[in-house]
Formats: sequence, structure tokens, C-alpha cells
Amino acid sequence: MTQVKAAQTPSDSTPRLYGGTGTRRVTVRDIAAAKQRGEKWPMLTAYDALTASAFDDAGIPVLLVGDSAGNCHLGYDTTVPVTVEELLVLSSAVVRGTRRALVVSDLPFGSYQEGPVQALRTATRFMKEAGSGAIKLEGGERTLPQTSALVQAGIPVMAHLGLTPQSVHAFGGYPVQGRGEEAAQRLLNDAKAAESAGAFALVLELVPAELAAQITEQLRIPTIGIGAGPDCDAQVLVWTDMAGMTAGRTPRFVKRYADMRGALTEAATAFAQDVAGGAYPTEEHSFH
Repeated sequence: MTQVKAAQTPSDSTPRLYGGTGTRRVTVRDIAAAKQRGEKWPMLTAYDALTASAFDDAGIPVLLVGDSAGNCHLGYDTTVPVTVEELLVLSSAVVRGTRRALVVSDLPFGSYQEGPVQALRTATRFMKEAGSGAIKLEGGERTLPQTSALVQAGIPVMAHLGLTPQSVHAFGGYPVQGRGEEAAQRLLNDAKAAESAGAFALVLELVPAELAAQITEQLRIPTIGIGAGPDCDAQVLVWTDMAGMTAGRTPRFVKRYADMRGALTEAATAFAQDVAGGAYPTEEHSFH
């Protein structure tokens, strides 16, 4: 198994966040240190032990068990139907499949909106039952009490602003957020409030690049962009989009780094043809 060598910072011998090969879990302190160094780093989603293990071997420092599993793993049209139990199973698998990555679990729709007590109860399950290292929740001002309660209880929180997929019905689709002076100021205020409430990082989804750059410059915590331009501290993609597993069109911000759907289709077709034609199994695949 090939492992990525840990790159070193120019100024000291501290391993950089991306590419480290140690077995110690990445923590929120490591995330904060990367921001101070000005290091950019990658984050990917993961939903099972096998893929998570491959990403861990690649040196990806943070893996998100996102409710995006609803769209690309569980067959739902949106993230809204995803349940706590479903994400607990997926989060547990990702934790078991990794040694180093910080595993962040989404709180699904309906599991924290009632208020801080519900949010704490749900987040506690992910920490205790799945072994997650942090949780992520969507929303700005409306979820600040939840963020504050979790942080005070010792649970690291990753905030999520901009296009928040759990609000797809309220948005009427997936429009870019923060366009216009008023909307931009509201998003900037929400970002600062999330930081003040104790969030250790902030996802910015479908936000104008100029606004994302402004937020990144003004926050002490790292920003993680997805469709938010090149100036965020980190970038995240849904792994099935990144690796070319997603069928049909993908969002404009997605860059495909492989054609895994094509490769799997080709492999399955070759297997099926061998079976149908009697070419598999052969003597070498048989026991006597």
C-alpha cells in the first residue's frame, strides 16, 4: 500500500495538514494551525469504510459524512429524507475505515432545528455511537444557539453557510447565495457570528468568489469552499462528483478527476459477457 510522504512547512518541521502519514487523528487544533500557516487543504465526502480508507491513504485530512449521501448513496432526490440512523451507520463505517482523517458528520434535517437540546442529543449520538470527531450543521443566525450549546458541551462544530441543501424547498432550488450588497452583508454577519459561537471551521457553498475571499480574510477560522472560488482556506467536493461516479450533469464548480462510472460499467460488462459466453470461470478459478 503506497503512502503519501508528509510535506513539511517552509518555516519548521511540523507536518502539513495534507499528506501526513501518522496514525494520530487530525484534530481541530491541527485545522486551526493550518489556517495560521496559510496552508490550503482538501476535504472529501465519504460514506463507507472502503472508500474512506482509500482517501485516508491519499492523505486527505478531513472526511465529511455528508447528508449528500441521500443524493449519491441512498437514492433520494434531496438530502431532506436522510435520517439520523442512516448517517450513524455511514459515519461508523467511515471511522472504522480510517486511521488519520478527522471524520465530520452532518446532522440531518429535522435532527437539530427544534433547538439546542435536540441538537445536543443528536450530536452526542454521533460522538458516542459512531466515533465522529466533529459534527456539521447548516444555517446562520437561526442555528447559533445550537452551535453554542454543542461547543460548550465539548463537541467541535463545523458551520455551513451559503447554499444550505437542507433548505432546498425554501430556496426553490440551488441558487447562488450572497449576491447583492444586502445579502452579502447578511452572509458575512452570519459567518462572524458562527465563529463567535465557537465553530472551528465554516463551509461556504455556492457563494460569489469575491464574497468568499472577503469572509476568509476576516475570519480566524478556516473557510471550506464548494463553489465559492479559489480563495477559501480549503476545498471540498462530493467524492462521487470528483471521481466521475455521478451520472448526468454535475454542478459547474465540479472538476472530475476520473471516470469511475465508466470504468465500473466497462468492468461489469466484461464480466457479464464472460459469464454469458462461458469464458468465466475457467480452470484457474475452480476448485477440485
